[in-house]
Amino acid sequence: MKTIGVVGAGVMGAGVAQSAAQAGLRVLLMDVDDTALAAASRRIHDGLRMRALLGQDRSEDATTVMARITPTASLDGFADVDFVVENVVEKWEVKRDVYARLDQVCRPACVFAANTSVIPITQIAAATARPGLVLGMHFMNPVPLKPAVEVIRGFHTTDETLARAQEFLRRMGKRGIVVNDAPGFVNNRILMLMINEAVNLVQEGVATARDIDDIFESCDGHKMGPLATADLIGLDTILLSLEGLQQAFGDPRFRPSTLLRKLVSAGRHGRKSGSGFFEYDNHQPRTSPQL
Repeated sequence: MKTIGVVGAGVMGAGVAQSAAQAGLRVLLMDVDDTALAAASRRIHDGLRMRALLGQDRSEDATTVMARITPTASLDGFADVDFVVENVVEKWEVKRDVYARLDQVCRPACVFAANTSVIPITQIAAATARPGLVLGMHFMNPVPLKPAVEVIRGFHTTDETLARAQEFLRRMGKRGIVVNDAPGFVNNRILMLMINEAVNLVQEGVATARDIDDIFESCDGHKMGPLATADLIGLDTILLSLEGLQQAFGDPRFRPSTLLRKLVSAGRHGRKSGSGFFEYDNHQPRTSPQL
């Protein structure tokens, strides 16, 4: 494995690209949005500099690692990649079109890993001509700092595909935890319910966002409370995930909070927009006056 294709240059895609490049792999980072590609390059460079400053990795300088990443607005170069990690928006019609194009461009032996939150891997695999080479690889944010990845085996996924995925993760110093395919898998099926209920508590005036997170951090020992976690993931992504889970299961427990919809409509998407349940100033959260 020498070359990795990463589709989608958002927060997750940038994190995957950085981790792969740090592992010595060549990376093609593709996004149709030039602004997203530029932002991803800045984010990766800043992440590499921070690692060096903290003494986490001094084996190579940021320039050397960055040189392994090639931003591109086209999938044409993916004809030479060995492994693809897809990170596009959680909308089936968008993913379906991406995989149709990847199927045409990539070599028949190339593995497709879907970094999706809720869309079933079996559904994605069935839309390709290589279902046995498709699996889920649910990275958590921030990708470079997380030691493990939720790996999802679809109905068609072969043992060889899983082995190749595990080797890819080992190259990046990560461990894959394999689960079976179901909407939301393990992490998001549980996490989205918790976040949605935390939003409902804010909406009902039971507690502020800061106090809710303080309970989880100070009383339960969580490193980050559910609402700060939601801001980190992106409230727009949380909303799409809940809508996908509600559609998949027909369960009212997954019905998105009215307040969540309101914040997303207002453009308060979390850290990436500068505000969500908290305001972000120099990356330090402080509670919004309204929440």
